Amino acid sequence: MPVVIVVGAQWGDEGKGKVVDYLTKKAEIVARFQGGHNAGHTVVIKDKKYVLHLIPSGILHKGTTCIIGNGVVVEPSALIGEIEGLRAKGIPVKKNLLVSKNAHLIMPYHIALDKACETSKGKKSIGTTGRGIGPTYVDKMARSGIRVGDLLTPELFMEKLQANVRHVNVLLKNLYNQKGFSAKKIFDEYAGYTRKLSVHIADTDLIINRAIAAGKNVLLEGAQGTLLDIDHGTYPFVTSSSAVAGGACTGLGIGPTKISKVLGIVKAYTTRVGSGPFPTELHDATGELIREKGGEFGATTGRPRRCGWLDTVILKHAAMINGLSGMVITKLDILDGFSTIKICTGYRYRGKLLTEMPKELGIFENCIPVYEEMAGWQGSTAGISSFSKLPKEARAYIKRIEELVGVRADIISTGQKRDELITLREHF
Repeated sequence: MPVVIVVGAQWGDEGKGKVVDYLTKKAEIVARFQGGHNAGHTVVIKDKKYVLHLIPSGILHKGTTCIIGNGVVVEPSALIGEIEGLRAKGIPVKKNLLVSKNAHLIMPYHIALDKACETSKGKKSIGTTGRGIGPTYVDKMARSGIRVGDLLTPELFMEKLQANVRHVNVLLKNLYNQKGFSAKKIFDEYAGYTRKLSVHIADTDLIINRAIAAGKNVLLEGAQGTLLDIDHGTYPFVTSSSAVAGGACTGLGIGPTKISKVLGIVKAYTTRVGSGPFPTELHDATGELIREKGGEFGATTGRPRRCGWLDTVILKHAAMINGLSGMVITKLDILDGFSTIKICTGYRYRGKLLTEMPKELGIFENCIPVYEEMAGWQGSTAGISSFSKLPKEARAYIKRIEELVGVRADIISTGQKRDELITLREHF
């Protein structure tokens, strides 16, 4: 049975939560492979909105096991708050949610370091959410991190915690002129979290590989998007983890030969949050209209997203890096009513035409988009569930995206609700 990866093909916020929720109808396991609670997935079911940050949106389906993999960094109070919020809405969260023993913990000092470092950069800040994600991954790579499984061994947890606090307090005091932390206070706080989370902690790599061997349908979801990937995004204006399809293998402990399909989620226009290059960004009334119609404000932070026309140069890059086997085009209905729609097919840089995404930040941030203009559509696409019923101009737009990116559209979302989409190809 297939193992399907869902990744963002732009700068995140493409609507992955709804897609994962839809695909979960036929999936028995849904696993998150990277990132932290600095991202949000929004799902609307019968006019009730669910905003999830760490827990896969598969939790909204009975009988589905949801896994938070080793590639994710976990802030325990945020996870507990999310669990309790779901329970308050009548969504059961018990042993159907499992957290990898090898996932790293976000500690209070990570959050303090994140905020202090970002503030110290002034105008050169990269726009992090200040939630401790980056510093946690720093400790992971420095081999000084504390993992979820360490919570189950208090003596080891305290030993690691004391060593880290000694180091962090020197940094906070001497580099940022800030107050340090008490290892005892953190230990006591996290002991309370352990009592609530211990039932969810598991060897998730074993569980997911046994499920694959048993022929179960498995769905793997990432946070953020390809252009925010630590290696393949617009560095340094990126996240701190591997948001591309390859991250699913390392972030869950699955061999690449087990992967069946990779779906790239593509918003019908382009958005990004925070600083960094964005060639098609619109600084006019059209950009503001897209933001308002699309509700382009962060699900986690509430920050307004920068908006612009669809950029197929970055989509070609995403298709290559992820090995996309299909696309899901979301928010098509937001473009209803535009007389003309533009698609970026290349960039101009110092008189030269570029058709591939430049790796050099100094070049990318000075690229001028080259547009192809298409006729818009005046009719509504909202809620349409059949491709043939879309306005002919909307169908032409979808087909042109396929041609430019070289990947077929498998699903088209025409609204925020769970059932507002067009399925052209099934995946389970």
